[in-house]
Amino acid sequence: MKRVNTLHRDQAGASSVELALALPILASLLYGTFTISQLFEAQASIDHALGEGARYATLCLTPSSAGVCTVPTDAQITSVITGKLFGPAAGLTPSISTDAATKSKTITLTYTTTPDFLMFDGPTVTITRSRKVYYAS
Repeated sequence: MKRVNTLHRDQAGASSVELALALPILASLLYGTFTISQLFEAQASIDHALGEGARYATLCLTPSSAGVCTVPTDAQITSVITGKLFGPAAGLTPSISTDAATKSKTITLTYTTTPDFLMFDGPTVTITRSRKVYYAS
């Protein structure tokens, strides 16, 4: 009985056990914070690139004296957008659809990833942003 009481009062090693229980959770939370921040970086990259691409799509590249504009081609717009992407969203290819009736273009970028939280994978996250721009005639 005396031995049981002695073991009950002995605190040696308790902090090691607590650390062994808490450290994996803390490491996963810290790593998860960085993983989530990459999603925010991808979203900022997509928004920035789409803004630059939309601005470029509205330009009149070579105006003539007759009032006729040369609008950027889809390849030129794609080149501007891919040049402005950074971080985890770098390398995405935008999709551009043209509506000749309204003289508009819809530019869309989609980023999909599965976050990794060290001990488990998170749900698949898809970020889709689009801009509709009206071009000069």
